[in-house]
Amino acid sequence: MVRAQNRNEIDPPSEGAEKISKWPRTNRRLERIESVLRRRQTSLTVVLEDVHDPHNASAVLRSCDAVGVLDVHLVYVQEEFPRKSFGRSTSASAAKWIRIHEHNSIEECYHHLRGQRFRIAATALEPESSDLYELDFTSPTALVFGNEMRGVSAGGIRGADCTVCIPMQGMVESLNISVSCAVALYEAMRQRQRAGMYDRAELGPDELARVRDEWLRK
Repeated sequence: MVRAQNRNEIDPPSEGAEKISKWPRTNRRLERIESVLRRRQTSLTVVLEDVHDPHNASAVLRSCDAVGVLDVHLVYVQEEFPRKSFGRSTSASAAKWIRIHEHNSIEECYHHLRGQRFRIAATALEPESSDLYELDFTSPTALVFGNEMRGVSAGGIRGADCTVCIPMQGMVESLNISVSCAVALYEAMRQRQRAGMYDRAELGPDELARVRDEWLRK
């Protein structure tokens, strides 16, 4: 089952309280939202599998928002879901601008992504892993990041279309997961900017209008 989170499940309103936006619906705010949504990359997404540290999860959301990722997919099987990381009051408010999708297993998540024609690239230090900078990010791509200690699960690696790693020149073999995500996403943004992908809206007119109205209520 694929489940998009209801934001009220993460930040339930106080009893009897009416939701009042702290941001007025000014033309400037409307133009800002419209501009950001026209650059959202629906063909680029991130999967987090059992990422334990809430600070890492929050940092990933900030990076996703910064490069225009709209959807993030979560799989929590062995670790407790860090609900606060995806609330409105954390992630420097980045969670407000990201659509969160929960999945019951990595296999379910991959099935959903392949139904949307994503190529799935798991980050892993495998002998056959390709250099991150060799990956073509201009095609629909889902980047998978695993637990801080265990990495992407065996099933996550086995089910992916490819594995990639970030080249390292030092004694340490890996970066923190949130740093790795930022490095990968900014390489994706570099390629997509060069290809002019931020100059044309990936959201269709109806969906753009729907998300814009939702954002205006935040």
